[in-house]
Amino acid sequence: MTTQVILLNGGSSSGKSGIVRCLQTLLPDPWLAFGIDSLVDALPAKLRGADGGIEFATDGGVRVGADFRTLEAAWMAGVAATARAGARVVVDDVFLGGAASQRRWWKALDGLEVLWVGVRCAASVAAEREIARGDRDQGMAASQADVVHEGVEYDLEVDTPHQESLACARIIATRLG
Repeated sequence: MTTQVILLNGGSSSGKSGIVRCLQTLLPDPWLAFGIDSLVDALPAKLRGADGGIEFATDGGVRVGADFRTLEAAWMAGVAATARAGARVVVDDVFLGGAASQRRWWKALDGLEVLWVGVRCAASVAAEREIARGDRDQGMAASQADVVHEGVEYDLEVDTPHQESLACARIIATRLG
């Protein structure tokens, strides 16, 4: 069966977005990109920094509440519906809950052919990238670097400190056949 969804999981500043852009350029068919950052940006202001929504702590930690989870489930269902309607989809996500996050995606993507890709990046490298970006709370990248992979099962893993985004995208594209 043909892969319908490529799901990239990695911590903040691990290089997922760059890989997504390269995949969209490399792959012969069009692939739509959906990212968790777009979901967060789409949230109403009252759910940012609030109980039930999403909170970004000064130490880089991220806490999510029930209201966020409800909207996240709807977003996941929408991404899955897009793939079921015939579009190929690449998702850029951060599994803050490790294996529990993957289980939520498994449920949403049931019946679809998914390539699960772990995007690894050493905490020190991700922290340097975070500072260079300047659009993230410091500490987020280091705190997420390992926890997002705990208990997660992948078909393929790439290591961004040792491979540029284009090289990682080529590895993924080769895996697709």
